[in-house]
Amino acid sequence: MTDAAYNSGKGQQKKGFFARIILFLRQVISEMKKVVTPTRSELVNYFLVVLAFVLVVIGIVTAFDFVFGQGSILLFTRQVEQ
Repeated sequence: MTDAAYNSGKGQQKKGFFARIILFLRQVISEMKKVVTPTRSELVNYFLVVLAFVLVVIGIVTAFDFVFGQGSILLFTRQVEQ
């Protein structure tokens, strides 16, 4: 149980400003100890997945831009009659 959850009961006196800052820093340090650093192969794999996803989204946006651009040119340009 965290200190905040433990001290949040009714009838407890509110902690001071600096006590809350210290509690926050303690909780941050506690959570940072739980962080797992990925291995090099995992990091490369994640990078390639993100890169592939970004390239797919770029392709989709480019296709939409081209289609809507050509559509607006056809819709809003006047054909000159001869």
